[in-house]
Amino acid sequence: MTEQMWIEKLGLEAHSEGGYFKQTNKSEQLIPTKRGERALHTAILFLLNTESPSHFHRLKADELWFFHDGQPLTVHCIFPDGTYQAVQLGKDLVQGQQLSFSVPAGTIFGSTVATGFALVSCVVTPGFEFEDFELFTQAELLNDYPQHSEIIQHLAYRELP
Repeated sequence: MTEQMWIEKLGLEAHSEGGYFKQTNKSEQLIPTKRGERALHTAILFLLNTESPSHFHRLKADELWFFHDGQPLTVHCIFPDGTYQAVQLGKDLVQGQQLSFSVPAGTIFGSTVATGFALVSCVVTPGFEFEDFELFTQAELLNDYPQHSEIIQHLAYRELP
């Protein structure tokens, strides 16, 4: 299927961090957190392409990524200690791609697709709430992580949308 077919068939909508998404599940089971009650988990379908990457953001919960279709996708992580890691999701396990990856809570991360598009699922646990989501500007990240200026300039907004 083409990128546009996936967007239409799945009913995906533009996401503020980039790409297209649709929430597919929100657990009815609630759990207590320091931020109040949250769903046990939430899940989305998420489609990214070369023109619309996932810009740098941070969650207060772990996010699990699962690759489904399209071209390999790279998850770019800046961990709280300032270290950087790039993990490639895709089907070519021989080349080191992974089918899934977990981004720990508190990690600044974004994702890119070199060519075409990638379709993934993302599961957040405890469940996603917008008040637990933080987008960043280039200036904010360059101030704290100047050693990662190249990827920050590529994946952080100059001004928030």
